[in-house]
Amino acid sequence: MNSKENGLTSIQSIHSVDETVARLTDSLSSKGVMLFALIDHSAEAAKVGLPMLPTRVIIFGNPKGGTPLMLAAPSIAIDLPLKLLIAEDAKGVVTITWTSPEYLARRHGVPHALIANIAVIAAIAQQAAA
Repeated sequence: MNSKENGLTSIQSIHSVDETVARLTDSLSSKGVMLFALIDHSAEAAKVGLPMLPTRVIIFGNPKGGTPLMLAAPSIAIDLPLKLLIAEDAKGVVTITWTSPEYLARRHGVPHALIANIAVIAAIAQQAAA
């Protein structure tokens, strides 16, 4: 699913949230990409007594790729490092969602040539989902 309106792209994973997260973190590690944070929204919700289906956000990046974008369009720093949302819905379907690099380019006026620096996000998500 691709939405030009809000810039979000989603694909379905054939794995559980935990397995998808493991596949993503393994992939990032093997590519030398820095994992800045793994946020477990559902675990935090449980701590305050609120039920939430498995929901995680991975925040990752590579200064070599992101810094040129921020130098060209400083406002993109609000959207970097990159993020992937891994969530399960009420039917048990797991999706991976991210903000498309093309949307970020339009939003922040990033030169088209620099978007290749972050375009890898789709390939990382697709590999983990399969």
